[in-house]
Amino acid sequence: MAVAAIQLPPACPPPPAPGGTDTAKAQAVATLLPSNIPENAPEHCPGTESTQAGLAPGCAGCPNQEACSTAPKGPDPDLAIVRERLKDVKHKVLVLSGKGGVGKSTVSAMLGWALSEGEEGENDTGLMDVDICGPSLPLLFGMQGQRMHSTSAGILPLSITSSLSLVSIGFLLPSSDSAVIWRGPKKNGLIKQFLKDVDWGHLENLVIDTPPGTSDEHLSVVQYLAAAGGVDGAVIVTTPQEVALQDVRKELDFCRKVDVPVLGVVENMSGFVCPSCGGESDIFVPSTGGADELAREWGIEVLGQVPLDPRIGKSGDYGQSFLEEYPESPASVAYRRIVGRIKEKLHAKSATLLA
Repeated sequence: MAVAAIQLPPACPPPPAPGGTDTAKAQAVATLLPSNIPENAPEHCPGTESTQAGLAPGCAGCPNQEACSTAPKGPDPDLAIVRERLKDVKHKVLVLSGKGGVGKSTVSAMLGWALSEGEEGENDTGLMDVDICGPSLPLLFGMQGQRMHSTSAGILPLSITSSLSLVSIGFLLPSSDSAVIWRGPKKNGLIKQFLKDVDWGHLENLVIDTPPGTSDEHLSVVQYLAAAGGVDGAVIVTTPQEVALQDVRKELDFCRKVDVPVLGVVENMSGFVCPSCGGESDIFVPSTGGADELAREWGIEVLGQVPLDPRIGKSGDYGQSFLEEYPESPASVAYRRIVGRIKEKLHAKSATLLA
């Protein structure tokens, strides 16, 4: 079967040539344009699939306004394609955080490594990176600079191991320094493309790494996955201090409002483990009770508390599995317990639906 490099028009601008001016050397800006935004549309176009197509204030003066306003606004036909594409995906898990910098992508990577372990073919796991403006998973798996390809069956996810694969916008950018400056419709279009055009195949788990917050990416993922049986559960990542917890409460409120069941919360950076002596100490003080108090307030489970270990950052920078490199670390032990509990809850379908 012929394999071709994936092309999403229009292409991102190439990196500036060496030796140019400071302006020419500025970071390349990703300008991929999903097909639901006409090329001659104004800046604030809501997209042809929106119920506001042709009616929104930003549509005034657009040459497509009449066509958009009179076009049928029925169910999105692509939802049926998403459902068919994901019919062989058993569990779909979101990794969420209200605050950036709490280690959400690192937790996603650890889940990917651990969930995919075991006999070949039994625990096949896919990772979908929808942190469009800050994709970290290509670096954490040592795959920066690689490119996705497509066949007649669809876009091929990149293989990390024989049982773990990854899709990320990071594989579509001209360089790891390229900025993605998009409004909501463009982000939604790419997320839909990852779900309907990627040849995921048979998967035990699909782990979706989302950006911080509760915005377009989260709404799009939940909407599209609803057509494929819905999200099986969300893993909420926080750190112990209140500045993180206050945003996690917003994330939990989001899950309640869109009916996403919560598997539980992971308290990351919960203390520090010295790799030399094994001693532990608190770096971020849980002044309001940390994840334990949060879980009590919301009636959810603390899946585990992961201590800081400086070797986690080192392993991520080198694209290595921390779990394999340092299995004796208290952080590795915590992660394996967390994954064990997630597996139990997925198989029992016992995630908490917040009332």
